[in-house]
Amino acid sequence: MIVLGIESSCDETGLALYDTQRGLLSHALHSQVVMHEEYGGVVPELASRDHIRRAIPLLEHTLEEAGVTLEKIDAIAYTQGPGLAGALLVGSSIACALGLATGKPVLGVHHLEGHLLSPLLAADPPAFPFIALLVSGGHTQLMRVDGVGQYTLLGETLDDAAGEAFDKSAKLLGLGYPGGPAISRLAEFGDPSAYKLPRPMLHSKDFNFSFSGLKTAVLTVVKNHEEKVVANICEQDKANIARGFVDAIVDVLTAKCISALKHTGLKRLVIAGGVGANAQLRASLNAAAATKKFRVFYPELEFCTDNGAMIAFAGAMRLMINPDAAKKDYSFNVRPRWPLDEISVV
Repeated sequence: MIVLGIESSCDETGLALYDTQRGLLSHALHSQVVMHEEYGGVVPELASRDHIRRAIPLLEHTLEEAGVTLEKIDAIAYTQGPGLAGALLVGSSIACALGLATGKPVLGVHHLEGHLLSPLLAADPPAFPFIALLVSGGHTQLMRVDGVGQYTLLGETLDDAAGEAFDKSAKLLGLGYPGGPAISRLAEFGDPSAYKLPRPMLHSKDFNFSFSGLKTAVLTVVKNHEEKVVANICEQDKANIARGFVDAIVDVLTAKCISALKHTGLKRLVIAGGVGANAQLRASLNAAAATKKFRVFYPELEFCTDNGAMIAFAGAMRLMINPDAAKKDYSFNVRPRWPLDEISVV
C-alpha cells in the first residue's frame, strides 16, 4: 500500500510517499524560515500563501523521485490539525482535490501523532510500548504510547512550550529567528557556572512542565545587566546566559523523562518534535540512559521538524490497522485545536 502524505500545519510544506512494504519512497520539504525571519516569527497569512505556491511542485518532485504516478497511490493522508487554520486548509484542500480527481480515499492525520510515530522511520525503531517526550515550538508533553492510536497523556506544559521558551529567550538575547538553534549554538561557548537559572517544576512530583518563569528569569538577567542594552552585552556574557538557559531547560526535560520511565516501569524513551534535534538535550538523555539503563530513540534529524514523511507514515500505520479509516468523502474541515487524546485507532 502506497500512501501520499501532505504536511502544511505551520511553516514547512512537506510531501512524501510511504510504501508499507518498501518503506519511505521519497519525500520533499520546503521551509519558510528565511521568509519569516524578517518578521521574527511565523506570519500565518504569508505561511498559507507560500504553501499554495510550494505544494504542487513538491508533489511533482516527490512522485518523480519515487517513480510513482498518482494512479498507483492507494490513499492520501494530510495534516488535519492542530496548526494554523489557513495553513491546514491548504494541505487539506489539495489532498481532497487530489482524492476527488483520482478516486483515491483520503485520511486526516493528527500532526502530533505524526511526530510521535516519526522515530519508527529510523533504521533502529523502538518497539511498543514506550514513553514519548513530544517537545516542539508549540507542544511539550509526556505520553505513554502503547500502539498506534493508544496514547496516554502523563503531563504537559502549563504555559510556554520548550521550543517557545527557546525562541523567546533567544530574542531577548538579540539572536535571530528561529531562536532555538541559535541559542543552542551560542550556549556551547558559555560558562555553565556563570548563571544558575531556575528549574521550574523540577521537583513537582508530577509530569507537568512550566517554562514561562525560566523565560522571565532570562529577561531579568538581561535587564539587570550593567550595560542595560542587549546590543551592548558582550558576546561571552550572551553565551553564558544562553548556557544557563539551555542547562536549565535540559535538566527539567531530562528529569521528567526519567521520572516517567520510573513511574511506568518502561525502558524505552522516544524523543519527538523539533527540540529533539537539540544537541545538549540529546547528550543529557544519552548520559542518563547509560546510567539508568534505558534506551532512548530519536527521529532522523531531517524528521525532527515538520515533514510529510511522518504524515504519510502515520496514515499508513492507521490504514494497516483499519483499512476503512480513509474515506472517499472529499468534503473537509480542519482542526486548529485538536487534543491528541481525542483520536483512536478506529
